[in-house]
Amino acid sequence: MSQPLPFTLNPELDLVLERFLDVPPSLVWEAWTKPEHLVHWFTPDPWKTVACEIDLRPGGAFQTTMRSPEGVDHPSEGCFLEVIPNERLVWTDALCRGYRPNPKSFLTAAVVLSPEGNGTRYKAYAIHPDAATRTQHEEMGFHDGWGKAADQLVAYVKSLPK
Repeated sequence: MSQPLPFTLNPELDLVLERFLDVPPSLVWEAWTKPEHLVHWFTPDPWKTVACEIDLRPGGAFQTTMRSPEGVDHPSEGCFLEVIPNERLVWTDALCRGYRPNPKSFLTAAVVLSPEGNGTRYKAYAIHPDAATRTQHEEMGFHDGWGKAADQLVAYVKSLPK
């Protein structure tokens, strides 16, 4: 049984994506926690993830660089807050590695994985400091972008040698 979320959802501030992924939680976990996998699916096409650093522990770095179709790089720096293998990742860009404050903060996020049949119940949360940031993220395409990334994750995992 999964543990309760370490935060309370507020529909005025937070966004949620929930879906069934037809791959097991262990493979979803691997795709989320290994840089050599994450770079293949994390950013919705035609964007690309061109760099990734993962130090999988509370306070450890979670850094990515996304490249736009125009070739502009967008680095993101954050740190993990909670790591429960095969079940939950929580990270924030409010803090950098070692819990150093990040003045460019946008969100805290969580991915929760639950076994469901032969697949995974996948829930992604984006929690924001204010309604304006939530609205901005939603208008940037949170549901479409995070949904497309989840589809890419499944396709990538299924393409791996067995």
